[in-house]
Amino acid sequence: MTEHSSKSTVGALPDVTAKSSSVPVVLTWFVWSLFAASLAALVVRLRVDSAWEIPGVVAIDGLTVLLWVVVTFFSGIVHSYSRRYMAGSEHEARFFATVFGFTVTVMGLVAADHVVLFAGLWLGMGLVMAELVGTVDGWDQARAAASVARKYFLASSALLGVALAALWWVTGATSVSGITAAADTLGGPVWLLAVAALVLAAMIQSALVPFHGWLLSSMTAPTPASALMHAGFVNAGGILLVRFAPVVTVDATVMLAIVVVGASSALLGKLLKTVQPDVKSELGCSTVGQMGFMIMQAGLGFFGAAITHLVLHGFYKAYHFLSAGGRVERTAPDEGDVHGTTLAEAAVVLVTGLAGGALFAALTGKGTSVDSGLLLVVFVVLTTLHAAREVVAHSSLPAAARYGAVPLVFVPAITVYALVYEGISSVLSGLPVVAAPTELTGLHVVVAAVFLAVYAAMAAGVHERSERLYVALLNASQPASSTLLTATEDYNEY
Repeated sequence: MTEHSSKSTVGALPDVTAKSSSVPVVLTWFVWSLFAASLAALVVRLRVDSAWEIPGVVAIDGLTVLLWVVVTFFSGIVHSYSRRYMAGSEHEARFFATVFGFTVTVMGLVAADHVVLFAGLWLGMGLVMAELVGTVDGWDQARAAASVARKYFLASSALLGVALAALWWVTGATSVSGITAAADTLGGPVWLLAVAALVLAAMIQSALVPFHGWLLSSMTAPTPASALMHAGFVNAGGILLVRFAPVVTVDATVMLAIVVVGASSALLGKLLKTVQPDVKSELGCSTVGQMGFMIMQAGLGFFGAAITHLVLHGFYKAYHFLSAGGRVERTAPDEGDVHGTTLAEAAVVLVTGLAGGALFAALTGKGTSVDSGLLLVVFVVLTTLHAAREVVAHSSLPAAARYGAVPLVFVPAITVYALVYEGISSVLSGLPVVAAPTELTGLHVVVAAVFLAVYAAMAAGVHERSERLYVALLNASQPASSTLLTATEDYNEY
């Protein structure tokens, strides 16, 4: 807008020099202390392979201590960042208390073994995150966004409750470990109901299509809360599937359905991202797509890969949300920075992608037999191809430098990814199921072929030629109307 018809109502900035609450300082110190303790617990866990549990109540395994390290690290970053971001806000102390409460709740969730405790903490995690979305009490749109998120999270908790009740009914076990230990006896309609409810609960919590509305409506959340949401909260769907891996791997058809669900969200998230007008919405749609990839890896039977994905994606998304303000520039896009790909550049990209896939297969042993590991390697190749193509298309380096830089950057990156994957898989080695590659079927081939065809079409820009598709994507990515800011006064006041 170049003209304003209303008077600006921006008030005085908060006085950040005034004496503030000690809550942010204390909780920031405390959460970093929890990170140090979690790191120590991880080291001890790697050296001492013994049971840490209160039988039937809590069980601390490799996944627990790994996620403790990840969650407390991200929370520590958010706490430290918020010391300045929330300085002077009347909601500062409450915000810090809520973020810390979320951290403790998640730490409890990943250690919970009793089904009632697990379900209660799952519900609590969602309700606390909804409060973070609506941090500002007097902001109608923020409270509406919190209400939208809360409804989704209550639905997810209800579905989880149905799943746990059904699994208790067929196994007689009241703990997650007891249910997974009895997985060999599962089958029939009650088990199918439980698996369907588990998958739906995971889809809602991870904002997979068509349950992505709550995530795209949550842009009223303070930026550090958004970072915690996209780097941590949405990963809960993958964690749920990993915890109940023995239950969902009972039937290959269910696993294939999970692959289809993940693949659909991965593609649609990428498509929705192309029509977003702002940085945070782009990042939100990117999360939808990345969570799809994570769920797809779980569906292929590689639960260690799913955990690796959520950890690395967490680092990536936390950084991008906390630095989102730096991407806003008062300049028009320079189309001269983007150029077509020459034959030589295409050859470099192709060789880099294939080399990355071969290196991943050699380091991890995946894709060396005829099972779903082949598809995992194909997706590594695809990801490498896409990233290398983006670098080539947008780089301002001379051609010769680009030819050398692409493999020099991506081959080591794939090496690091493979080593991280192997390291995380070793930490998870005590879990009932870490890798359960399924046998490739004709349906797997069809799903993979459709996925690759659609992905290639998007890379070629085919979707940009349809106005009808553009409108459909725009409508599908609209947040709830009650969460939208429609007047400049709303921005000025908050």
